[in-house]
Amino acid sequence: QVQLVESGGGLVQTGGSLRVSCAASGRTFSSYVMGWFRQAPGKEREFLAAISGSGGRKVYAFFLAGRFTVSRDNAKNEVYLQMNSLNPEDTAVYYCAADLAPGPSPLRSDTKAYDYWGQGTQVTVSS
Repeated sequence: QVQLVESGGGLVQTGGSLRVSCAASGRTFSSYVMGWFRQAPGKEREFLAAISGSGGRKVYAFFLAGRFTVSRDNAKNEVYLQMNSLNPEDTAVYYCAADLAPGPSPLRSDTKAYDYWGQGTQVTVSS
């Protein structure tokens, strides 16, 4: 069993930055892939980024154009998503998720690949 809790969401102005965090508990954190997704009202949940257990491999959604950076601190059992140059289209609930497939695992963008999800944290970007 893995529990995930996101934090760090809030209200930010266009052009601003925000870092959301995800704290994990349960099984060995460094052994599984972590992903970040978001869901805006009326839209499907979409993939943003994933990071391998060691942190050595990362993959991003192409549309982010380098604005977001995923990282993790295995000593703290946390994963982060640094978001820069935010705009109103980034307004959504942001979720972290854990993929417990035995490694080395590919960094997958499909929501079905992830076994556990956090409750989400709201990010609102004002114009």
